[in-house]
Amino acid sequence: MTDLALAVRDLLRANGEATHGLARRLGVGVTDAIALDHLLSSPDGLGPTELGHRLGIRSASATTLVDRLEAAGHAERVRHPSDRRRQTVVAGNRTRQQAAEALHPLIQRIEAAAARMAPDEVTAATAFLHEVAEAMRDYAGRA
Repeated sequence: MTDLALAVRDLLRANGEATHGLARRLGVGVTDAIALDHLLSSPDGLGPTELGHRLGIRSASATTLVDRLEAAGHAERVRHPSDRRRQTVVAGNRTRQQAAEALHPLIQRIEAAAARMAPDEVTAATAFLHEVAEAMRDYAGRA
């Protein structure tokens, strides 16, 4: 394995550790933190079934998870914008603010590291990371 591939593996492990750190800061379990990340990254929200698919959990477990997030004030069910028969789950405004505050120190360090790079290095690194992310999505889809 190349040094670059090892560095990506290290990044993935660090991401898992960061997810645990975010979960602690938000006072939720790791699965709930991952679910909130999906909701925070989806401006229009996600259906409970779609959220369950993204987490790799069954529909009943996704419903329980959404119930738990809703009871804690982290998420809410709203009517789907184009299909009034369906529900969409969105992150609550308070949770959006809490997550932004919790992630701020991490984002600052990432931005500082990027600021030390030349523009062409940023372009190359960005393209590389997008390609790695796509490879990981393909791998996950084939599992």
